[in-house]
Amino acid sequence: MSEKSNRETTRADLQAVHTTAEFGATLKRTRVAAALSIRALELRAAARKDSGAATYVNLTKNIIESMEKGHRLEGGRAAPDIDNRLEIYLWCCGVPREDLPAWLETRRRILREPRPPAPGTPAPEVGHALRTALRRDVYTLIGRDSELAQILDAAESGIPVYTIDGMPGVGKTALAIRAAHLLADRFPDGRYFVELHAHTPGRTVADPADVLAGLLTGIGVDTRYLPDSLQARRDLWQDRLAGKRVLLVLDDARDEAQIDWLLPASPGCLTLVTSRRRLVDLGNTVPLALDTLAPGSAVELFATLSHRRIGDTSDRTAVERLVQQCGHLPLAITLLAAPLAHHPAWTIADLSAEFGATADRLGEPDARTRAVRVAFDLSYQDLPPERARLFRRLGLHHGPDLDAYAAAALAGIDVAAARSELDALYTDHLLDEPARGRYRLHDLLREYARALAQTEPEPERADAETRLLDYYHRTTAAADRWIARRTRPDSTSGDRVGDPVVAREFGDEVQALEWMRMERDNLLACVEHVASRRPARMVVLIGLLAGLLDRDGPWPLACQLHGQAAAVAHDLDDEIEEAGALNNLGAAHWRAGDFPTATACFQAALTRYRSRGNVLGEANALNNLGDAREETGDYPAAVAHYQRALALYRRCGDVLGEASTLNNLGTLHEETGDYPAAVGCYEQALALYHDLDFRLGEANTLNNLGIVNARTGFSEEAVALHQQALTLYRQLGNRLGEANALTNLGIVRTRTGHYREAVDRHHQALALYHELGSLRGEASTLNNLGIVRTRTGLYDEAVDLHDTALTLSRRLGYRLVEADALHNLGVVRTGTGRYDEAVELHQQALTLYHRLGNRLGQIEVLIDLGRLLFETATAAAASTTFLDALALARQVGSWIGEAQALEGIARCRVVTGVAAVPRELGQAVEIYHRIGTPDAVAAATELLRLRSDIQCAATGSDDTGAAAC
Repeated sequence: MSEKSNRETTRADLQAVHTTAEFGATLKRTRVAAALSIRALELRAAARKDSGAATYVNLTKNIIESMEKGHRLEGGRAAPDIDNRLEIYLWCCGVPREDLPAWLETRRRILREPRPPAPGTPAPEVGHALRTALRRDVYTLIGRDSELAQILDAAESGIPVYTIDGMPGVGKTALAIRAAHLLADRFPDGRYFVELHAHTPGRTVADPADVLAGLLTGIGVDTRYLPDSLQARRDLWQDRLAGKRVLLVLDDARDEAQIDWLLPASPGCLTLVTSRRRLVDLGNTVPLALDTLAPGSAVELFATLSHRRIGDTSDRTAVERLVQQCGHLPLAITLLAAPLAHHPAWTIADLSAEFGATADRLGEPDARTRAVRVAFDLSYQDLPPERARLFRRLGLHHGPDLDAYAAAALAGIDVAAARSELDALYTDHLLDEPARGRYRLHDLLREYARALAQTEPEPERADAETRLLDYYHRTTAAADRWIARRTRPDSTSGDRVGDPVVAREFGDEVQALEWMRMERDNLLACVEHVASRRPARMVVLIGLLAGLLDRDGPWPLACQLHGQAAAVAHDLDDEIEEAGALNNLGAAHWRAGDFPTATACFQAALTRYRSRGNVLGEANALNNLGDAREETGDYPAAVAHYQRALALYRRCGDVLGEASTLNNLGTLHEETGDYPAAVGCYEQALALYHDLDFRLGEANTLNNLGIVNARTGFSEEAVALHQQALTLYRQLGNRLGEANALTNLGIVRTRTGHYREAVDRHHQALALYHELGSLRGEASTLNNLGIVRTRTGLYDEAVDLHDTALTLSRRLGYRLVEADALHNLGVVRTGTGRYDEAVELHQQALTLYHRLGNRLGQIEVLIDLGRLLFETATAAAASTTFLDALALARQVGSWIGEAQALEGIARCRVVTGVAAVPRELGQAVEIYHRIGTPDAVAAATELLRLRSDIQCAATGSDDTGAAAC
């Protein structure tokens, strides 16, 4: 390292860097200042002096040149901890250790900021993470100018956490919301409002793990890929916010332990916390204790909300007495003033007298508690009977918010009337409207409404709750018909839906999915509420949520709910519902990659369906068993399950099941190389999905057809199919499908030699997988990018990518991705002539594929290993390897594997002289022609030429004979 510290680039210079190109130019300027050529830098990095940084990546000439152009500034984003190329570069250039954090922060910032598109590039239609989730702004915040200024000043000075504490109803949430809206422009990366429910009646205090799940989902992480542990979720949350400016409002916090997990670590973020407790143990915060309003501000608030001019002395005196009786508490003043705005005939003096009389009657010992209760009573007493009944019934709702349909069910009125009454309650400040058409009660009002509901006769309360459950039940069933992968067998539960209630209907899959996602928390609250009261209804509700959980996860929650449903159904001796729950439980384990457990669940479901003679349920279980067998490479068993399921679906007329099974059969045929059969199945499935208007099924099938077209040489057709699938996924908001379609487009472009476009598609997919939290998707994409680099001769970069994928997959336990990475590294080492390493890597991949039961992977490795041994070792060793591949290929019915193995065996026998024209050569040619892909036809042509050469050699080697041949 240079003896003199290199401070050519200052921190101010780094702050002015905004693009990767500028960063690369800054690196180059730093190297030049160190008087180092690229070659000298490469040699210094390779020296690994004792005083230098540990080297995890070879800083080659290619990498240095790319970095100075603004490319390859870090290793795989999935595992940056194993790639310290920037640290090595800067150490070699003599940059002082204390300057390193500024460089790393600059790199993090520019790589996380969106890059401007190239001129003429259309903007991609990608799914967007939620940026703003604040409550509606508060425009009547009176008497809080000083407190508001304190918060704004704290934000300006970079304070990371600001706490607002105070008694109930003092206006903590209103102040936080107003401040958040005023600060919103300073936090372009996201503004989020989170209710922690420390004091919400009927709600469990929010668990930090669940809150983090909601926040991660809000910033774009797919719920299916949420980490299980609280620590891992906190780490992912802080990682996603690194280098970003985000505003977070945590409302109604219980204590420091609850919110400490939720706080961003990035210095550009601000968190506003409201709590009834003083959070004295929360470090690095500025506290604000919010008191009641000053007398003058309290009078002003009353006058503003009541729309009364406080003109003469008597009115002012009456108002001053009223607000004093309210304890100058904003919530009590708000509720007391609202009725005056709608009753011009009422006088302030009359209201003051009534307030005093009611307060005396209640006899509450605490003045402020009494003031709130009086304000509630007076507001409630002013309501017309129907509105009062609806307000009471809102206390029976257990979810966070509701719409007019749910309110109509509770009150037993039509939806139009419910909508009108909700608007009136909102006008009277008895409800909040956090989003258009969605209403919620303040915690104190919810508690008050629940108490009022308990005064109704028990049968009336029970009827209201039943109607609400019926509404959610019927509407969820209507939505589930659009989004479920399988048709549910008819329920045998004795807890039937009662008299008809008004339920929503959906015109398409998008509408159904949007409603299910919006009502998710309410539906889960219903499940929790009925768990001990109506267990049969709980089982059915969880079953109706299976389609949503299958799409959105998270898998641990899905496993927990379906396992609970299976246990309860067993206790109820309801075999059909138990079978359905077991089928759903197996599907959740299948999604999570636990195939043995999934298989056991599916088998148990199949046994129960068969014992009850339920044909549709039997077909569903067989279809799922086929999925599990296919994943483990047991293709004969998978085919048998699928074919039996298909016959049963057709027998009972279930078109959705028929389409699903055809799609699965197509995938199996495609994996074993029977491409004509695969296309036939896919085209039948696509037509059925189209008739059903099931767009997710259409998208999946189009994607699968694209894969077959790519493998059979119809590249442009494949691109068109993947693009159609991509469009559908984006319309459905299915970002995992979008990432998969982009991945497939990248694979096609790699095969056709359009490497720049392939890299672009893979990078788009990588960004989506990263946002979704799909680390497996990231690792697989790194492997795909490595394949592109191998094809273009950039072996060092390919090794970089495959090594990162390998490290990530091992860290996370993704064994199949690990095996793929080992195999790909073996291919790279073969290309660079490092044959011993290549053999070792192939052997490791082969062992891992064998443990996983993945026979297709074994076949591919054996073919590549056989070719390597043929070129570098002995034909006998290669022949043994090809024979192993042939046996496996015939077991699974892989045509392409069988043909390649036969070709390898034939070449080995020619070299060893075992046969002049081996019969395996002709067999391989026949299969290649049967497959009919361009690659296969080319291979067949090459083999025919080889056979011709052998025959010519056998007939004579003189010039004339050779010419005749």
